[in-house]
Amino acid sequence: MADRVLVVFGGLCGATGVALSAVATHAGGANVGTAASFLLMHAPAFLALGLAARGQALRLAGLALLLGVLTFCGDLLMRDYAGARLFPMAAPAGGVLMIFGWLAVAASALAARRTGD
Repeated sequence: MADRVLVVFGGLCGATGVALSAVATHAGGANVGTAASFLLMHAPAFLALGLAARGQALRLAGLALLLGVLTFCGDLLMRDYAGARLFPMAAPAGGVLMIFGWLAVAASALAARRTGD
């Protein structure tokens, strides 16, 4: 199930990133442009993780990335459109989750080699 979730959100992040890029270009908003960039740069990763996820560690890494991107981008968009934060320290928390997710992707590759997966 996590595999499908990652593929679905890969597509949604790609589509939303393109749409937000257009909004940022035509209506301004540095936070909107940053959110669009993060969505677009992570969309292919979600697709790849969802399609190739072998093992629980890689799935959890993908889900950590997803939660981080949604939290980070959600906070930036809330600031521009609602004038408030998603919750205190949401963007930094999302960033830490993304860092953790990428490190977990790397660790899962090393673990797979050791165990022969």
